[in-house]
Amino acid sequence: MCMSSFRSKIRRRVQRYLELDSNGIRYAVMNTILKVKSVTVDSLYDMLSGTFDVTHKTVASMVGYIHSKLGIVRAHKQSYKTHIVYTLREEYVDLVRSVLRRSASVNHQTAV
Repeated sequence: MCMSSFRSKIRRRVQRYLELDSNGIRYAVMNTILKVKSVTVDSLYDMLSGTFDVTHKTVASMVGYIHSKLGIVRAHKQSYKTHIVYTLREEYVDLVRSVLRRSASVNHQTAV
């Protein structure tokens, strides 16, 4: 499989993931990961819980899905005592940015 078709599959997965976003939390998760580059479930929960009615388990589930199904983040655990750090893969930064930009403009148009 060539790299461009692989990237287009990833792009479609991210777009589909965001299309199912009913309350804006998926967009917020992806945007936060894009902005801060590296997160733990705890840090992401702390960032989101002020804005969204969300549980720690829900955030962990979303991050796990983004890692395993979308494949745009890398997971790293320093030792068995530390939390897993999720980092946006450098090769997908531009892809995520463009999908988020497109998603924001589409959601803005439908909200008006």
